Amino acid sequence: MSSAPIARQEAGNDPYHWLENRDSDEVLAHLQAENAYLDAVLEPQQALREQLFEEIKGRIRETDLSLPTPWGDYLYYQRTTAGDEYPRHYRCRRPADGSLDVDTASEALLLDPNELAGGGFLSVGAFSISPDQQRLAYSLDSSGDEIYRLFVKELDSGQISELPFDDCDGSMTWAGDSQTLFFTELDDTHRPYKLYRHRLGDVAAQAVFEEADGRFFLHCYRSSSERQLILQLGSKTTSEVWVLDAQQPQGDFSCLAPREEGHEYDVDHGMLDGQWCWLIRSNQSGINFALYRASESQPQRPHWQQIRAHDPQVMLEGATLNQRALTLALREGGLPILEVQPQGQAPYRVQLPDAAYSLYVQDSLEFHSPVIRLRYEALNRPAQVRQLELATGAQQVLKQTPVEGPFDADAYESRRLWATAADGTQIPISLVARREVFAAGKPAPLYLYGYGAYGASLDPWFSHARLSLLERGFVFAIAHIRGGGEMGEAWYRAGKLEHKQNSFDDFIASAQRLIAEGLTTSAQLAISGGSAGGLLIGAVLNQRPELFAAAIAEVPFVDVLNTMLNPDLPLTVTEYDEWGDPNQPEVYARIKAYAPYENVRTQAYPPILAVAGYNDSRVQYWEAAKWVAKLRRDKTDANLLLLKTDLGAGHGGMSGRYQGIKDVALEYAFLFRVLGIAQP
Repeated sequence: MSSAPIARQEAGNDPYHWLENRDSDEVLAHLQAENAYLDAVLEPQQALREQLFEEIKGRIRETDLSLPTPWGDYLYYQRTTAGDEYPRHYRCRRPADGSLDVDTASEALLLDPNELAGGGFLSVGAFSISPDQQRLAYSLDSSGDEIYRLFVKELDSGQISELPFDDCDGSMTWAGDSQTLFFTELDDTHRPYKLYRHRLGDVAAQAVFEEADGRFFLHCYRSSSERQLILQLGSKTTSEVWVLDAQQPQGDFSCLAPREEGHEYDVDHGMLDGQWCWLIRSNQSGINFALYRASESQPQRPHWQQIRAHDPQVMLEGATLNQRALTLALREGGLPILEVQPQGQAPYRVQLPDAAYSLYVQDSLEFHSPVIRLRYEALNRPAQVRQLELATGAQQVLKQTPVEGPFDADAYESRRLWATAADGTQIPISLVARREVFAAGKPAPLYLYGYGAYGASLDPWFSHARLSLLERGFVFAIAHIRGGGEMGEAWYRAGKLEHKQNSFDDFIASAQRLIAEGLTTSAQLAISGGSAGGLLIGAVLNQRPELFAAAIAEVPFVDVLNTMLNPDLPLTVTEYDEWGDPNQPEVYARIKAYAPYENVRTQAYPPILAVAGYNDSRVQYWEAAKWVAKLRRDKTDANLLLLKTDLGAGHGGMSGRYQGIKDVALEYAFLFRVLGIAQP
């Protein structure tokens, strides 16, 4: 079966294919009508939405100063101001005493996104200071389509130049000379595929690398040591890395290991045992990755020396290389762990106060720094920036995200449960609620979130907005289903390609366990997911609609079969390694068996709110629009079915912090209405 006949067959049988015509006035009118319908239906909740907005906003410190980051002669930081959607970027002279005290006398404004946005959408891509700290390279997306314009600002004079290049992915990497920039161009399918080298003052840029394979993305960055430029090429299953001396940007990149299907690796450059070297994380000896080193002069694969073996029980997720220590990011038992190996000392693991949490190296600071910064948070604990002294393991909380108004972290209890999937696999679930809600032992409204794709781990995180649910007696839960990375690489592989149904089974099993535990009932259970998590929501609604009381699907990837049949759409070919190529008959049948749009049935569905972005380049707006249209035609109930399309936004929704709060307030008001939760 060839690709063209399959694609024509789907289009011919698709009653809502017409919604894919972005340039049609009829399509735009349809989306506007859906938005108007949503506004009309939710009009009785307008006062509640405003109350929720003020409630959530009231917990956020609107005027605040971020934790300054030292680099060279300066401290770099951001300020947020009440009423502004975006933080402003500043720097000041670095205090001689080594403190982080901001010197307002020497303060300089580097970038003001509020002025640049002009009240519309704005996303800042790159924000990169040159090594000599004389220039700022930054990129802007003003529509949400993730195509960026490139700028360079001279920090002494304030002069700004827009670089004359189009179709850029927004990345900008300085070479060591502070005169040469590397940036990446997108192809017709929105894939970063071509690397350019541009010397300031030149009219043109030089193409230095082009990736022809449509499965591979291209990414350029500087190593931890700042001494090397690294060009990473990667598909979902295979990697290839090229490197170049950052002080010789006009030279040629050299390859460390030519690509081999299934071999994934990434590299960094720094210092181990007092010697400059390359550090390589590779899966050549096992799926959970091992760690290798190579001399600075011989980085190619035959010269790699293993320094940490593959462990089938522990995933090696990454490594941070500093002049004083090597920090490994591990995952064991579903939790992130940091293991530090100081130069010449025994390794240790970072100790933490909570049983379930999110943890990662937020900033390795300067290469010679004796400390690094960690970001730590839990379902009941606001995010903290912790300073870790590498030599001793001593920690200091430098900043905790404030929660304005009454808040006591100990008033909330975090738990972990395990559900048993259909094949016997144990699925972890993270939960949080007020202590008295758990103590009451009665079913409560429960918000269950899931994703389960691309090996991404949904580690527990804190949310100011979520407190509005918890304070109204909700339980919040995360189902760590297969397809994610919480339990290592094998967990991911068990929820992709031919095993994708496991993700849906795991989510359903998680819901059933929460009900069996007496924590909630089907009549009180709301589910939510976005993007690939929206596919999850669409699939489980088709398979077990009676299990849920409400659903929210954010930019949902629900038209997966038709999208994967169209190689001209952004990112389709690169997704074959995740979902499969439906031009193969057995893959076509497999995807069609679970694709949410394909499997809408003549049955009752719970109330549903779907959200799309008109300029979304990752999940096209029409996926949600077609899905909702088909649900309207086929479902047998009178429950609410709403579609909200942000006509000026992309995959991440509307930009700006206040607009984000408004979006959450709308979703919560929808939930309170359909779950019958009375408001004072």
